[in-house]
Amino acid sequence: MEHELWFTALLNDYLAGVANAILALFRVHAHNPARPWQNFMAMQILVALILIALFAVLRRRLSVEQPGKMQHTFEVLYDFLSDQGDEIVGHQANRYLAFFGTLFFFILFCNLIGIIPGFESPTMFMPAPVPAGCAMATLLYYNIQGARAQGLGRYLLHFAGPVWWLAPLMIPIEIISHLARPLSLTIRLFANMYAGEQVTIVFLGLVPVAIPAIFMGLHVFVSFLQAYIFTLLTMVYVGGAVATEH
Repeated sequence: MEHELWFTALLNDYLAGVANAILALFRVHAHNPARPWQNFMAMQILVALILIALFAVLRRRLSVEQPGKMQHTFEVLYDFLSDQGDEIVGHQANRYLAFFGTLFFFILFCNLIGIIPGFESPTMFMPAPVPAGCAMATLLYYNIQGARAQGLGRYLLHFAGPVWWLAPLMIPIEIISHLARPLSLTIRLFANMYAGEQVTIVFLGLVPVAIPAIFMGLHVFVSFLQAYIFTLLTMVYVGGAVATEH
């Protein structure tokens, strides 16, 4: 059994019944019903709570005349995501910016929380349930938005390709291609975060603190980079799905 983090233990002590009830809805049974919460579940819930609290505080501090440092920071990130969306998706990118932003900040905070002693990054747990969940959300989102933007019939037609007599060949290829996208997103995010975490742990045990600090800085960089790449690819998929000429 994996080492139980203090926040996981807190959930298991007081909310074990809630976890068992949720799992039962999906016909899943915990290996240990008395301690159903696992670290990756607890950490992503904690990240969600942190984000809710953070943006609640940010909203109360928004000011046109006297913007604070937090507001400036998030305005820079918002403008960056907005510009990226405009370049990739086009002028309609603002429709999807809420999803892009939510995905970016959730993955970013999931990646970064492991740096704090007593916590672990939920994106580095095997068999990658959190990256897989984000990837499946992306798959569902861009297909739904594509069907909404073009109409279900027209959207499904693009799976057949531009030449009708090649449709029997193109349809399975397109389906496999779309199903490979969440797999690629999952493996990329999980592998990079897991590798970075293991490198930091190894150097913490072998060399003085100053050296691992360098790798912790690298871990922060990788955390931002992987959140950006995941979000960027999501923008690409959405842009392809909603493009009228697609």
